[in-house]
Amino acid sequence: MQGPRQPRPEVATRQRTPSTDVSSALLTAAEVVLERDGLAGLTIRAVATEAEVAPMGVYSRFGGKPGLIDALLSRGFVLLRDCIAGAPGVGVERLRNSGLAYRDFALGHQHLYSLMFNHPDEVEPSEETLVNAVQSFEAHVTIVADCMARSQLAEADPVEVAQAIWSSVHGAMSLELVGIGFTPDRASTFHSMISAMIAGFR
Repeated sequence: MQGPRQPRPEVATRQRTPSTDVSSALLTAAEVVLERDGLAGLTIRAVATEAEVAPMGVYSRFGGKPGLIDALLSRGFVLLRDCIAGAPGVGVERLRNSGLAYRDFALGHQHLYSLMFNHPDEVEPSEETLVNAVQSFEAHVTIVADCMARSQLAEADPVEVAQAIWSSVHGAMSLELVGIGFTPDRASTFHSMISAMIAGFR
């Protein structure tokens, strides 16, 4: 006769990683590959290897390389927006620091920054990416408008002023990232450019 049945030991439930966490990890891996190997080296297999997942995991979340690049673009503009919006200080001090933060972002994410403004033709930016791109500019407009409200910049259309400043800052970084420059201290030159622009809009 068999004794009373012993209770079955509880089987530990395997915790699945949330899909959003996996997608974020894949995008982090994608940027690592992009910064290390450039756009030519950004392949599904390379990203999967960096993230230590099967290539199908990349396909299932992004549909392929164009979708992966679009997600990178979207993430890049969110990071840029946060850098600009998070600049310390108030008024023109914050405006100056936002320009310096822009430069820091471009230097810290060189290939991503270049990709954000010069993506391959086969990549069609999604609505989310376009919204994030606009928001990164609007963060700058908000700072400019605040300077005007404090009477630290002359009254004008804040969008026009923000566009002029952004164009100058982006142009300076585009030149710096391809190694074009004729002054010994590029950081000092960049800082002087921002100060001159602020003085011109006072």
